[in-house]
Amino acid sequence: MATDRHAEVSWQGNLMEGSGRIERVGTGAFGPLDVSWPARTDEPGEQTSPEELIAAAHAACFSMSLAHELAQGGNAPERLDTRADVTFEPGTGITRIRLAVRGRVPGVDEEGFRKAAEGAKAGCPVSQALAGVPEITLDAALEA
Repeated sequence: MATDRHAEVSWQGNLMEGSGRIERVGTGAFGPLDVSWPARTDEPGEQTSPEELIAAAHAACFSMSLAHELAQGGNAPERLDTRADVTFEPGTGITRIRLAVRGRVPGVDEEGFRKAAEGAKAGCPVSQALAGVPEITLDAALEA
C-alpha cells in the first residue's frame, strides 16, 4: 500500500535575503520551522535547512532499515544511534553524506553488524532516493 506525505512551505523575497517557513507537515508532528539561505551556507542559529531535514530523514530511515535487517537475522537491536552529516556546496548541491551508526545488538559480532548496516544503507528508501549524491559513506560499529 502506497502512502503520500506532504509539507507546506511559504517563502518571501529573493534567495539571498529572503526567508521561508515550513508551515506544517501533514501529520502535525512539527512546524513551523524557519528556513533561509544563510541556514544552508552559514551557521544556522535558530533556522533549519533542506540539508538538515535530509540528514534527519536519512538517519531515521537508515535506522529503521538496519533494525529490520538485524531483526530478520534473528537479532533485534537493543539500541541504534545514527548520525547523518550532509555536505552542501553552493552552486554544486549535496556532494556528500556521512552515515555513522553505533549499535547495541546482542548475538551479533562486528562483522555481522557491518554487513547488516551495508545492507540497510543499500535498502533504505531514502538512500535510494539520494543515489545521485556523489559520495555516501558509512561508519558502523558495535558499542563497546
